[in-house]
Amino acid sequence: MRPKILAYYFPSWHHDKRNTEWFGSHWDEWTLVEAARPRFEGHRQPRVPLDGRFDEATPEEAEKQIALAREFGVDGFLVDYYWYDDGPYLSRGLDKGLLKASNSGDVEIAIMWANHELVDIFPFEPGGSGDAALLKSGAIGLEAFQAMAHHVIESYFPLSNYLRVDGKPWFSIYEIGNLVAGLGSVEAARSALEWFEAETIAAGFPGLHLDALIWGVAVLPAAVVLDDPQSLLEDLSISSATSYVWVHHTQTTEHDFPAASVERLQEDAFAEYESYAESLDIPFYPNVTVGWDSTPRLGDGVSFESGPYPRFPVWDQNPEQFKAGLSRAKAFLEDHPTDSPIVTVNAWNEWTEGSYLLPDTTHGTAFLEAIRDVFPPESAQLTTGEGAN
Repeated sequence: MRPKILAYYFPSWHHDKRNTEWFGSHWDEWTLVEAARPRFEGHRQPRVPLDGRFDEATPEEAEKQIALAREFGVDGFLVDYYWYDDGPYLSRGLDKGLLKASNSGDVEIAIMWANHELVDIFPFEPGGSGDAALLKSGAIGLEAFQAMAHHVIESYFPLSNYLRVDGKPWFSIYEIGNLVAGLGSVEAARSALEWFEAETIAAGFPGLHLDALIWGVAVLPAAVVLDDPQSLLEDLSISSATSYVWVHHTQTTEHDFPAASVERLQEDAFAEYESYAESLDIPFYPNVTVGWDSTPRLGDGVSFESGPYPRFPVWDQNPEQFKAGLSRAKAFLEDHPTDSPIVTVNAWNEWTEGSYLLPDTTHGTAFLEAIRDVFPPESAQLTTGEGAN
């Protein structure tokens, strides 16, 4: 069975009212992409999108991205979704772009709640403490959690192209530890998730498919790492688990610096995936990562050796190496079969972390072609075919 190929979609390529308050009226993350510069000999920066800067929060631009995904066998987007104590952030890329496109129904859409702390790395310019300033906490209380859940149930779950497993709408949680921290305890988190599922059933669905992202190494400042994911996922009745990016599964300081081996990174990630597959009682879906380069988020005066990602190397993967990772994910699913196989990809458009499928002036569509080569699209993967409004 061909797995669904789901790419994480980072919606920071439009103007957002919070960003306007924090960084100015004309700021979006394209600003960092365009200001990036090489940090060592042979460093491939700046990365230049083949189609240049664009506003993702428009149906016309979203239509182009959806058509590209469809052409090369990307079945859907797991949209990084931000909701803090006072409501949503970066939501227009989804609401005004992807969901208003005339061809929206050609890809599946699902929410990945990115409930990590938001710190000022846009770019990182350390203050007196040397740490990035906190903009918003990702650990939210019950009232904010329920407001988010109601919004998701009402606005996204009913979409004809919303991703479902056995009829149950998919909802990913980036940091399970932060969920527990915000709600106060494992028991409170379990109660909140049970309430979420009950509300989903009351809305006419057979249940809620809860997916958890798990890893062993923190990347973002203040990220919560799970020491014993099996017990916590059982306690919270999680349906499946997956990964966000390969660098979550390796000790980055043990790699060569400033440029590191992609093959070793891939080995470390898949070794951890195997351990998850053996220890978890739920399906684990492998991730394939395009690359990693967080240097666009460093201010001009900040040393590459420091910053919010301390001594993080660059992994500048080429398309053939990426293709090898896809083949490995395919073999992983064959060794650990599930009824609903999935491969996640980091990412559709993480330009400021050096991980994107969208064409650039160096590789064109070669990363997308790798997906089509390893996982040839089946005809009529989606039968909805109608735009979601």
